[in-house]
Formats: sequence, C-alpha cells, structure tokens
Amino acid sequence: MRSLSIIIPAFNEESRLPVTIEALKTYLATQQFAFLEVVVVDDGSRDGTAALVERVAAEWPVVRLLRNPGNRGKGFSVRHGMLDAKGEWVLFSDADLSAPIGEVEKLLQCVEKTGADIAIGSRALDRSLVSKHQGAMREISGRFFNLVMRVVAGLPFHDTQCGFKLFRRGAAQDVFSRLQIDGFGFDVEALFIARKRGFKSIEVPVRWANVEGTKVSLFNGLTAFADLGRIRWNAIRGLYR
Repeated sequence: MRSLSIIIPAFNEESRLPVTIEALKTYLATQQFAFLEVVVVDDGSRDGTAALVERVAAEWPVVRLLRNPGNRGKGFSVRHGMLDAKGEWVLFSDADLSAPIGEVEKLLQCVEKTGADIAIGSRALDRSLVSKHQGAMREISGRFFNLVMRVVAGLPFHDTQCGFKLFRRGAAQDVFSRLQIDGFGFDVEALFIARKRGFKSIEVPVRWANVEGTKVSLFNGLTAFADLGRIRWNAIRGLYR
C-alpha cells in the first residue's frame, strides 16, 4: 500500500487554503494509504495562514504545519517540506491546486510502471489538458524560459515550472539537501541535480487550470532566468557533488 506526503508551500494563503483543504479531503477520502500526511510550509505569512492550518490540523490530524524562519522563498519552502517528509513518495503542489490533486494518481502510476524516481507534471506535453490558460505574456515568457533552460541547463523537459512534482523519498532527500536556490528557479535546479545524481525523471501530462492571485511577479520571473546561470556556476564549483 502506498505511503504519501503532500507538501504545500504557502505564503499569505489564508483566503485560498480553505478551498484547497476541502479538495484534499474530498479526494483523499476515496484513497487508501499505508501512511498519509499533508505538510503546509508557512513561509513567514503576514496573514492568518499559520493559524488556519493549526485549526485544520486539530480537526484533521493528517495535516501538520511547518514554519520557515521568516519569509525565505518558494524554493526554501519546498526544500524544507521535502526534507521533513515521512512518506515513501513525496509530492509538492502549489497551494492553489492549479493541477488538481487527483492528478497525483497519474504520477504514481507512472513511477510504479517505469521504476522512475521522479515524475514531473507537465502543461506542455498535452496542452488540451489546460482548461484555463495564463495571460498571453506569461505563456510566451514561459515558453522562452524553457528554451533558455534547455540551452543553459541541458535538461530535456518541456515544462520545468509546473508546481506538481513527485519524488521517491530517497531521491528527494538526496536532491533537496543539495539545493542552493531559494527562489522560483529551484525547480530547474532540483531536476538538474537529480540528473547529475543519476535519478530517473519522467515528464507526465496533467490537467491544469490557471488560478488568479499568482505570487510570481515580473521580478521573480527575471530572477528565474538569472538562476539558470547560477545553476551552471554552482555545478562548476562542485556544489552538487
């Protein structure tokens, strides 16, 4: 029987988490796991995110709160959660569930069938599965980022930035303990490290719908491009060994 940890990074998500929690409850009630946990990583939120999660955890013990030492960024939050996870398989998902939680079944079936260590959700492999698109400029910049990523990082994936990725726990511990980037470039860094460490990663098409209220600003997007250079430099310096 499967053992699963779900990691949800959260920064000022008090308004969106109730819908997310209900969606998780509805789906997980239909599943059987040997072990299950939902870990919400609070990234120094200034609203009632932490208090909300604590209230939910008191009623639904599957949920637990993990706090960052202040506002450190999405990469730090995901790393914190992935390294603290207890399940055999560890999924990290965006707090808005833009990829519905039920899509985890596709990732689990994929790794079980192929023996892969990592399954990454992709919006690019089958764009008919995207029911609500981002704005035109964000989609164009996302595709341009992927082209630059392929040149700089040398990864073969079509969509590294979809926030829906499943790791075997051993691979997660190995990869995320070496992560250096705290911001939005962490996805590429994690997949780059995984490849260098010899872990098998597979890209899986998933359903996805844009949810308004993104935390990704223009500055964050530009920083992600700069992070590609940092990844190459970190590799040259031997930080991923």
